[in-house]
Amino acid sequence: MKIKVLGSSAGGGFPQWNCNCRNCDGVRKGTLKATPRTQSSIAVSDNGTDWLLVNASPDILTQIAANRELQPARRPRDSGIAAVLTIDAQIDHVTGLLMLRERDTPLPLYVTDPVWQDLSTGFPITSILAHYCKVERHRIALDDGPLAIPALQKTRIEALPLTSKAPPYSPHREAPERGDNIGLVFTDTATNKRVFYAPGLGAMEPHVYEAMANADLILVDGTLWTDDEMIRLGLSKKTGADMGHLAQSGAGGMIEVLDSIDRPGARKVLIHINNTNPILVEDGPERRLLAGHGIEVASDGMAFEL
Repeated sequence: MKIKVLGSSAGGGFPQWNCNCRNCDGVRKGTLKATPRTQSSIAVSDNGTDWLLVNASPDILTQIAANRELQPARRPRDSGIAAVLTIDAQIDHVTGLLMLRERDTPLPLYVTDPVWQDLSTGFPITSILAHYCKVERHRIALDDGPLAIPALQKTRIEALPLTSKAPPYSPHREAPERGDNIGLVFTDTATNKRVFYAPGLGAMEPHVYEAMANADLILVDGTLWTDDEMIRLGLSKKTGADMGHLAQSGAGGMIEVLDSIDRPGARKVLIHINNTNPILVEDGPERRLLAGHGIEVASDGMAFEL
């Protein structure tokens, strides 16, 4: 099983187009040791040719251009993207669907019922695509066992409900529904190696912790260093918890959670990193602290094979 990190940033990318925080200003000027990142997405394959795109970010065209695996050129118009799965309906995870409209066959899209509702009403991408390639919807039913995705014959995929929030444009923004946000477990049926992926994780629950503890690769929410990060910087009135993200530092934070997982050989990688997060500074104290805990920071182009 092959995993490619196409985009490792949270919404807005890094640097964010209109942000002048220390990180964004520093990376633009070259005064900060940091690497630009595109918005959150990964691709998964078990044959190296056919890929499941997990989240279609607004930066999808840049990501395709940077990853030749997604451009196999078997015919005049072709793509290695065999299907798309979105873990939620957040704008940074679904806007890229519009960029795939030139397909000559309907786009296979795997989503839960609440996400399909959001993409059909609050942010009606599916209605727009109906005028282009059309969408072939595949339902993710959370209690029906592993997903069957033809492009991944040797990979078992399980979806886990997460505590988080639906997008601001969702009809049920203030009335969360099971399936608004999911995590994924990918298992290579030949090696039995497992990957846990959850770029948006608002609270640690027993079933989520169990999935993380049994994974050989953990790609998990690295949005904010502190819960009040955006407030302190004067960039928002919302905490990380308000936005559906568990901070890394502090009691009960992601560092503490990952420290409690002692699976031999497991890699622990933070992904979906907000432009304000100090872990983006490669020679900063927060990055050194993470390294001391055996925690990595995802970057675009990062590849794993299990």
